[in-house]
Amino acid sequence: MAADLPLAGGGKGSVASNRRHVLALGAAAASLALIPVSARAQFATQPPPDILTPPAPVSITVNARPIASFDLRDRSRTRFGALAFRSGLILTSSFRGFGGLSSLRLDPKGQQFISASDKGTWFTGRIVYGAREMTGLADVEAAPMLAADGRTITGRGWFDTESIALDGSLVYVGIERVNRIMRFDFGKGFTRACGEEVEVPPAIRKLPFNRGLEAMVVVPHDRPLGGTLIAISERGLDAGRNIMAFLIGGPSPGRFSIRRTDNFDISDACLLPSGDLLVLERKFSLTGGIGIRIRRIALTAIAPGALVDGPSIFEADLGQEIDNFEGLDAFANDSGDIVVTLVSDDNFSLIQRTLLLQFTLVE
Repeated sequence: MAADLPLAGGGKGSVASNRRHVLALGAAAASLALIPVSARAQFATQPPPDILTPPAPVSITVNARPIASFDLRDRSRTRFGALAFRSGLILTSSFRGFGGLSSLRLDPKGQQFISASDKGTWFTGRIVYGAREMTGLADVEAAPMLAADGRTITGRGWFDTESIALDGSLVYVGIERVNRIMRFDFGKGFTRACGEEVEVPPAIRKLPFNRGLEAMVVVPHDRPLGGTLIAISERGLDAGRNIMAFLIGGPSPGRFSIRRTDNFDISDACLLPSGDLLVLERKFSLTGGIGIRIRRIALTAIAPGALVDGPSIFEADLGQEIDNFEGLDAFANDSGDIVVTLVSDDNFSLIQRTLLLQFTLVE
């Protein structure tokens, strides 16, 4: 479910071209000797420059090209399972760090957003709308994530920042490659806030390499499991070959599992205004093909030790405008429509795309 964001202030293509997009998935010592010993001692006691002056956020321009139709085979088609296509954008920018968007969180109006690249960069800004369709992004800023000591987290070798969860001014970030969770208080500096590590269950630290935490949500305090941070692995499997997930904090901490079917892996999750959990999944194999889907799981089914499952409400393949979707959120607009928003991670590849898509949930 879209949450109150802790914000400061206010294509068309052929099936073949889309297939190409997705299948692509896949000296110093001598100079030091010239420095006087006294000067070298001074340099040795000084912290690195990024501790003294953390890099400031920068304003960037993001260009948006509309996607007129989601289906490449039948451009008049708008209904896909329980979702109806609203609008889509292909996003590009001359800013070298733009891309790799692995998460997405929106405010209750679906306008302000927080996203993160898998290289430890915050992206914040605003979605611009026409009558009902997205037309572009505005007020976009990029800023590096900072650790508790003020250094960038990538400076300590932490990257693959794959998931975001919001709890008021607190922003939780899951770092897949090192199986850690950090917490940032955006009320203290917005994207310049320094993060602190969150204590996690030992099993999280043992998740397989590059198959760690991929999705997180915080359950609102007025719901069952209120205050719980739900953290879901991409493909950390339990003894039954199902996907491991964790309940951190809240009234009933523990571990549960999400049934894994048809070789799909988890890439993000969000809560609907009704409270149900939407889980975004993707698959890629030479035999099973490429695809994405969204499953709907009752929040009331989630408990320590539970094995949960839910129906698929949306599926798409290379016959539609898909890419490597890794971000998912939902909000209720002024008309009462539940709008589901997806963003793709282009892996900083020239032959993949950053797509921003919106659908209406048809109950």
